[in-house]
Amino acid sequence: MNRQPGALNLITDVPGLSVGNAHDERLRSGVTVLIPDGDMIASVDARGGGTGSREFDLLRPEATVQSVNAIVLSGGSAFGLDAAGGVMAALRDKGIGYRAGAAIVPIVPAAILFDLNNGGDKVWGSESPYPTLGRSAFAAAAGDFTLGNAGAGYGANAGGYKGGLGSASVLVTDDGPTVGALVAVNAVGALTHPVSGAFFAWDSEINAEFGGILPVAEDRGSAVRMPKLSGPGENTTIGIVATDAALTKSQCRQFAVMAHQGLTRAIRPANTPFDGDIVFGVSTGMRPLLDPARELAVLGAHAADCLARAVARGVFEAESQSDSVSYREKFGFPCPTR
Repeated sequence: MNRQPGALNLITDVPGLSVGNAHDERLRSGVTVLIPDGDMIASVDARGGGTGSREFDLLRPEATVQSVNAIVLSGGSAFGLDAAGGVMAALRDKGIGYRAGAAIVPIVPAAILFDLNNGGDKVWGSESPYPTLGRSAFAAAAGDFTLGNAGAGYGANAGGYKGGLGSASVLVTDDGPTVGALVAVNAVGALTHPVSGAFFAWDSEINAEFGGILPVAEDRGSAVRMPKLSGPGENTTIGIVATDAALTKSQCRQFAVMAHQGLTRAIRPANTPFDGDIVFGVSTGMRPLLDPARELAVLGAHAADCLARAVARGVFEAESQSDSVSYREKFGFPCPTR
């Protein structure tokens, strides 16, 4: 399999996509939005015991609406679902959305993670800050964007480290489709081997993108390490895998299912009763498939690889906050590479 990332090593290497981030330092939470230039077919695979979501029924393959106008990843637990309302308002202002007669209804699925107990000021009164953060993230959308303490990953914690926003991409062939991943990592499970500190995703790494540390013999044995203070629904890893290959909704669903293996490779354990792990699968539909079943299998394998890399990058690029130490600080790496 080809091992060459796109120019930015971000999900936006997939043609037709942009990403916007917004966060509030005092709140210690944020929002990330994925926006297509045109149509974007989408489906989803949700696992774990504490999922939080919006518009997931529309993503079922049999549902009538075929394309979505944006996808939101947000902190804030269920309050963060309000961020999709802010993105909807921004899209409607631009005349973008599902048209039903004179009405315009932007289709904006969303997934959330729990960051309410991270030390931020969550006493915001009767007006949730998340619609405004959603609008701000939409306005910031671009091809290049920040990883680590950014967007939905701003207030995240993961596996004993500061969590964060991660992304990665890969060129499937020199003249073929691109696959990319975007993820906010707030997992209860461990992300690294116990002795060396090597990420579980080390064997997917390209160009030392998350430090290049390799496991050692002493890392053998059980990797199951569960923090004692986690509670149901208080963690979660939420992500998106994307391609410019032309996929149907059913194929996007299978794409997301295969990609979810990337979470189980990068986080141990994943999909627990404490997590609400969610992976969206999206297609910008620019490259028709000649051999749909075989090519979908290849795309899904790349998506799992990409998502595992994105998880590790999200934690590697994060910076310490008052109640959480970053991976780079613990292992003596310099400032973020991005």
